[in-house]
Amino acid sequence: MGALLLCSVSLKAQTTTYDGQPLSLETCRQMALSQSKELDQAKIKEEMAGYDRKIAIANYFPKISATGAYLYNNRDVKLISDAQSERLRNAGTTLDNDIWGAMSARVDKMESERMKEIGHSLLDMFRNSPDKIDIATPINAIGEEIDASLHPDLHNIWAGAVTIEQPIFVGGKIMYSNQMAALAQQLAKSQYDIKEADILLDVDQAYWQIISISEKKKLAESYSELLSHMLGDVNAAISAGVSTQSDALQVKVKANEAEMMLTKATNGLALAKMLLCQRIGLPLDSEIILADEDLDMIPEPATPLQTSLEDIYAARPETRSLELASQIYDRKAKIARADMMPTVAFLGAYTITNPNTFDGFQTTWQGGNISAGFLIRIPIFHGGESLFKYQKAKAEARLYTDQLGNAQEMIQLQVSQQRKLFAEARQKLEMADSNLDSAEENLRSATLGFEAGVIPTNTVLAAHTAWLSAHSEFIDAGIQLQMCASSLRKAEGQYNSNN
Repeated sequence: MGALLLCSVSLKAQTTTYDGQPLSLETCRQMALSQSKELDQAKIKEEMAGYDRKIAIANYFPKISATGAYLYNNRDVKLISDAQSERLRNAGTTLDNDIWGAMSARVDKMESERMKEIGHSLLDMFRNSPDKIDIATPINAIGEEIDASLHPDLHNIWAGAVTIEQPIFVGGKIMYSNQMAALAQQLAKSQYDIKEADILLDVDQAYWQIISISEKKKLAESYSELLSHMLGDVNAAISAGVSTQSDALQVKVKANEAEMMLTKATNGLALAKMLLCQRIGLPLDSEIILADEDLDMIPEPATPLQTSLEDIYAARPETRSLELASQIYDRKAKIARADMMPTVAFLGAYTITNPNTFDGFQTTWQGGNISAGFLIRIPIFHGGESLFKYQKAKAEARLYTDQLGNAQEMIQLQVSQQRKLFAEARQKLEMADSNLDSAEENLRSATLGFEAGVIPTNTVLAAHTAWLSAHSEFIDAGIQLQMCASSLRKAEGQYNSNN
């Protein structure tokens, strides 16, 4: 195709600045991605999904916690009554009195009065002797010590514990939760890819819209120059008496139309550049020049490679999202099913108190307690809640599976349509190129005939109009081919920052 410059649409500029320097399409795309708030939010959601996955992984590990407590009581704890306490503290005295009373009773049972007198005298002598064995005092001391232990000081209670809990079997809930978290992270990445593709398509359309208007501005300038040159020729012919003022007026009308076309193209180009500046995060009044504005012809995109539908389904983030959503709800159903199964966990703890309950409530931290065991919980009846949750999650999984099938059918239709549109756009460009060659040759012949005086003015103006129309159609066909190529790449799932 003689009128086209074959090159890649990803032609890069030599600089990424915008103050009077050219911006390539790739540079604009990267700038749009870097400043997009929506893309940044999608990235944050992907990061959050990554943290959710780490949280799910943490459930595999034991949970260890330390607890400390302090309690103040305004009253003492009494394990026995006051009467019992009094008897315990005087147990020695009571025993001593009972012993001497029993001995005195034995003496009283003697038959001889003389022996009774001697017995009581001896008892009084031994009882009042300073060398007698003191039974009451040590037993009273023991009683007081026992009584004190039965009145522990619990005004200030300190306690500490270190506990460990390790799940052993929970019906697969931890495993399915991890799988669901991993799928959710992939789903967040797919959502990011969808937003990225939308942003890139918007930038490409804005970029090529500028190129289209810029080319039409150049066309309007060329058309205006042709008419200005022709107007000079007509004025010279009027002076020579071979043309009339009517011919000059026809040329002036076309020249005014060309000026109006140039004005519209200039204003449209400014607005189109403002739109691109908004897309790539530059101030709206920035003076930007695109790399492809300096080209004489619109570059032609390379023909996309034919890709199988299976590869397209795998590459499209929309189908990936639906497939991942279906898998997520399948795992959710399995988690709901796990709630209907027994759970087994290992429990361990080390506890310590002050006062020490293992050493007679002594105010010391020595002597903690280690305990270990297993916890088994078997669900019996909860009104069918877990069963209904399981059935709901299974229904949701089927819903997304059906949506995935519908999406694949729509993607197949979309890809077929875009491929046909791309082929039509290429054929249209070839025809426009051929028409342009014919229009240029027609204009050249008409101009030579007009200068030779054998072709009237209106015939030359018609040739100019046909030339203008052919150039405009050629520009539109080139831009349409670029747009169709972008839409086709997006439809085939090949539309991201890497291609």
